[in-house]
Amino acid sequence: MAFLLRRLAFYLAAFLVAATINFFLPRLMPGDPIQIMFASAGSELSLENLNALKLTFGFIDAPLGEQYLRYLQSVFTGDLGRSVKYFPLPVTELLGRALIWTLGLMGIATVVSFSLGTFMGVVAAWNRGKPIDSAISLSAIFSSSVPAVVVSLIMLFVFGYTLSWFPNGYAANPLIDPAWNWEYISSVLYHGTLPMLTLVIVLTGGFAVTMRNNMIYLLGEDYIVMARAKGLTDGRVMLWYAARNALLPTVSSLAIAIGTILGGSLVTEVVFNYPGLGNTLYQAIIARDYPVIQGQLLIMTGAMLISNFVVDLSYVLLDPRLKKA
Repeated sequence: MAFLLRRLAFYLAAFLVAATINFFLPRLMPGDPIQIMFASAGSELSLENLNALKLTFGFIDAPLGEQYLRYLQSVFTGDLGRSVKYFPLPVTELLGRALIWTLGLMGIATVVSFSLGTFMGVVAAWNRGKPIDSAISLSAIFSSSVPAVVVSLIMLFVFGYTLSWFPNGYAANPLIDPAWNWEYISSVLYHGTLPMLTLVIVLTGGFAVTMRNNMIYLLGEDYIVMARAKGLTDGRVMLWYAARNALLPTVSSLAIAIGTILGGSLVTEVVFNYPGLGNTLYQAIIARDYPVIQGQLLIMTGAMLISNFVVDLSYVLLDPRLKKA
């Protein structure tokens, strides 16, 4: 319980710091959505209408400290305001719609890439110095080094425009009404194939490199030598003795990946025009939609902190030495 309370206090303090940065960061950007609307309207918008717009969107003329306290109150009460770009849609409803698409896309991509990358790292480390190790290591380093925007554009150009195997954007066919039937579900899977493969290519290499390095470090330990000396099969030694212990540091990488799920992959979603959280954040930044920007960053922060807290607890379950400590 003492460990649990210490970690909770730490993550609560981290969340408050992130929320404070989240409050000041948009206000340091030049201009605001009301001024943009006022400038685009020219002389057709009076000063009274400008003040009415500020009151409608919650941009109060008050000292910065008072605005900050009201902001914290809204954060802990779950009232994130209304979107400026999509007024009068509440921010929670807007982000909730985008969250469903991001969870489906990033969730599947993260699970597939973690499983594939972990397996590749185990095989490469167990066959260290052999051709299969070189092939896996080079491909993993290459895939993790190439920016996501490059992979997205290549996938879109080759499979979307040149070969026309997959659609170039959207989450589903707009001519099909959303429903729980195979026609709509198959359309969602078909439209999500390219962005999902893009994310798998980008994420798999990092998991593979991390797992390989952890495995190589552990293969020289005494308990691995003892397991081999006892005549255990290579598969048992590789999976139950080496891979199981090497998996612990990799869980931290998985936590970071899980935390970014709720943030969405901004570049990939923008390139494929996928209606997830990343694309929503991009549109909000362009429109200076402060409520949506702040709500999105809070989701990313909360998801990252929660995932790291779960990792702290999972370490105790996975590592018997921590239980005794």
